[in-house]
Amino acid sequence: MTTLPLYRDDFYLSTAEAVVTAIHEDGAIALDQTCFYAASGGQPGDTGFLERADGSRIELGETRHGADKSVILHHPLPDQPVPQLGEKLVLHVNWPRRYKLMRMHTACHLLSVVCSYPITGASVGEEESRIDFDMSETIDKDAVTADLMRLVNENHPVYVSWITDEDLASNPGIVKSKNVRPPMGLGRVSLVCIGENSAVDSQPCGGTHVSETQEVGAIHIAKIEKKGKENRRFRIRFGTPE
Repeated sequence: MTTLPLYRDDFYLSTAEAVVTAIHEDGAIALDQTCFYAASGGQPGDTGFLERADGSRIELGETRHGADKSVILHHPLPDQPVPQLGEKLVLHVNWPRRYKLMRMHTACHLLSVVCSYPITGASVGEEESRIDFDMSETIDKDAVTADLMRLVNENHPVYVSWITDEDLASNPGIVKSKNVRPPMGLGRVSLVCIGENSAVDSQPCGGTHVSETQEVGAIHIAKIEKKGKENRRFRIRFGTPE
């Protein structure tokens, strides 16, 4: 049975009701729908807890996809109670953590605007994220930070537009990443758009993001590392440069 990913249509949804549809041998819990983001594209899966009717909790350590992206599995921490098939639960996402990841993921999109090179790798974190670019040029991290903060302070809207899998397949040039596969296979693909009429950016992405760039807050490029002849790793952190 598939899982309806509620977060695809509402990044700010932190709680919802769901029914247990399967319990796997490793203890992973499948639900009919979920607001928990499943790890994908460099963004970690959500943590939080499942609340039972008696008020007790099933604490979750991670959220991942199953054998394919149509199923989302909620992995409890050790020694948690096991729900029953068909049991109704109330889902509670660890919102402070998720919101940090939303801000960071949006910051990564802004960095891909400032540095318009092919992306060779990315990882979104709560305190620091990294993006690897296929580039050999030397670039000043303070200048990149200034350009990032300009986009943040201009407070551009961030929103999702939808295209079909076929649309994306026929327009591969809109994908910036060289080795991260866009979120295909569910019939429709989310385009994360920044700016009115996508004036700043438009990029296929299945992650979660804030609704306007000022929500990102203060960010800076902490370090730019040389990773090979034509690869540069940018490390993004919250706050202002020290």
